[in-house]
Amino acid sequence: MVRWASLFLLLFAGDAYADGLRLLLPEGVRPVVGEMLPVTLRGEYTSRIALETLTFPGSDSYDWMQLARDRWRDEEIGGRTVRVFERHLALFPRHAGTLAIGPVTHHLTVVDEKNLRVPLDVTAAPVTLDVVPYPAGGTPLSARNLTIKDELSAAPGALRDGETLVRRVTLTADGALPHMLPPRPVLREPWLISFAAPEQREMLATPNGPVTTLVWEWHLRPKTGEPGVLPPVSFPWFDTATREMRTAEIPALPFGYASFHDNRSGTVRLPSREAAMGVIAVVLGIAAGLGLCVSGLAPRHRADLRRLLRRLSPLDPTRRRLKRAARSGDLLALRRATEAYLRRRRELGLPVSGCETAALDAALYGRNAGDEEYDRSAGVDALLAGKASLALRP
Repeated sequence: MVRWASLFLLLFAGDAYADGLRLLLPEGVRPVVGEMLPVTLRGEYTSRIALETLTFPGSDSYDWMQLARDRWRDEEIGGRTVRVFERHLALFPRHAGTLAIGPVTHHLTVVDEKNLRVPLDVTAAPVTLDVVPYPAGGTPLSARNLTIKDELSAAPGALRDGETLVRRVTLTADGALPHMLPPRPVLREPWLISFAAPEQREMLATPNGPVTTLVWEWHLRPKTGEPGVLPPVSFPWFDTATREMRTAEIPALPFGYASFHDNRSGTVRLPSREAAMGVIAVVLGIAAGLGLCVSGLAPRHRADLRRLLRRLSPLDPTRRRLKRAARSGDLLALRRATEAYLRRRRELGLPVSGCETAALDAALYGRNAGDEEYDRSAGVDALLAGKASLALRP
């Protein structure tokens, strides 16, 4: 009797198992704007399916792409064989705030007990999550990894007379869409002739997310034989693996003809008397009018002089904004002020370790964000002192 009762309960439970569809998200996720969010659509069906179609809904709140083909397989669930459907997607939030995904409907055509085909719609309930604002300006760029490859056709500081240098820079970002990568920088100097080839943006879809490759190519030639330096180009990006902001940089490039160095090495030192007269003439010229001297310099030299004066100047507006943001208590405003301060130091050639914002990024975007309090005053003091920011306190 007990055996028959158990069998009856098992059959009743199997008949009660209903077809269902769910949206699955990673647990405890707090994505920033532009970060790839893996999403899985999972359906569990006991009906006999003849036809099916599913279209994931678009939205102004996110970009999305399918990472692989749909998967169908049989699984044992609750003592019964269930037909399991899975579709793996990647979402990229466009805005901060509450993000709603779904509902999603799977349109099925099933075969009933009379072998007749009937339509059946199975809907996954919508899910919501909070998206954190991107801390830097410009287009949000979040990736698991970002690499820069700088290729040169010749030694840039020792070109042959009339030779053109071909510079090819390749950016590769894992987990980012093509339109999220930065625009091509302008390599323009008064002493340089430059031609930019059309850029190439390509994306490869993988099961772990998109891999985007961006290629920039320039043809560069100096107008004169006098050497110069192309300044570095940097842009911020959010590392989704370490949950902190980083800075990618295209390095500076010394530029010039080898013949200019050869001519300089062949010169002889001036006699002491002529050298002394030259020093006196320079001093008198500076005393007569520094402004006139500056206006007569080449554009490249004027830029170097302005950079030197900015480094020596005690006035730094980014320091004031940094302290004001710390007093305001707004961590996002403090993060933007910190980025402006570090960008100014990089432009002036001052040392930047890249670890200055580690504690602040952990407080904003870390997996335990909100569990610890960030000491704003200590963080700013450490930053201005040139130390890594370690200002988390329980």
